[in-house]
Amino acid sequence: MASGIIAEKLTKYYGHEKVAALDSLSFEVQPGEVYGYLGANGAGKSTTIRLLLNFLQPSSGTAQIAGLDIVKDSVEVKKRVGYLAGDVALYQKTTGRELLNYLATLQGGVDGTYRKTLEKRFEAEVDKPINTLSKGNRQKIGILQALMHQPNVLILDEPTSGLDPLMQEAFYDSIREASDRGTAVLMSSHNLDETQRVCDRIGIIKHGKLIREQLVSDISSLGVSTFSVTFRKHSAVDDIKKEKSLKLLEQTDSNAVKLQPTGDIAPMLAALSKYEIVAMKSQQGDLENEFLEFYGDDK
Repeated sequence: MASGIIAEKLTKYYGHEKVAALDSLSFEVQPGEVYGYLGANGAGKSTTIRLLLNFLQPSSGTAQIAGLDIVKDSVEVKKRVGYLAGDVALYQKTTGRELLNYLATLQGGVDGTYRKTLEKRFEAEVDKPINTLSKGNRQKIGILQALMHQPNVLILDEPTSGLDPLMQEAFYDSIREASDRGTAVLMSSHNLDETQRVCDRIGIIKHGKLIREQLVSDISSLGVSTFSVTFRKHSAVDDIKKEKSLKLLEQTDSNAVKLQPTGDIAPMLAALSKYEIVAMKSQQGDLENEFLEFYGDDK
């Protein structure tokens, strides 16, 4: 099966700007993988999505979706993609049902049973004019149009914006179903908790450059506490490297380290008790800390 998304050195300059909005971006999203795309406003997430969908053309570099070139085969690419924009714009005077019927026709038809399952799951108000719907209910229609044709690739920009917690869970269930079918999912999000829950891998973009990729399961050994320890003597840092009950993650100063237990916490604490400790702080590993490590100095 062809890979879902492959980007190779995608670069975009706007106008006469000397700084690239997107700088040599390379990444892959494999079939069945949910890839979380994280970054602050202006980092390059939306530019990436617009390039992949050929709304913009790259200044240099290439990308493929479902084995097709995003520029040369842009029409065929769109047949294989389910897309949800960050600020979804829908025909206002039609009902949700009329819009979905129209889009289904453009797709050459969709599985009616699956579409009805989605409508029920999201409690979509498909018989009301779209301009009478709340933001959350418009978002549901947007999600339905992206999912209903069971595409090879999903590209989703802030997909749960406006959804209540129950509908967020419905969305997560739908993404897991799509992943199980082999759909490659690229999901741009500011919601770090949902990214941690639903994604297999994350990429962090900053100032147009991909600065980190990592499996979610590997991020700071999620769920394992990290300890920042400052010793009175520098020699303790060398000594603790020999302790089997702990793993040294980083030496932050001449006498300060970050570490994690290799098993239960008690043996690690017993090992540390042999040394004079000036300060000690624990922190639960999670995606937010990983993200802020890169964006903590940005406004």
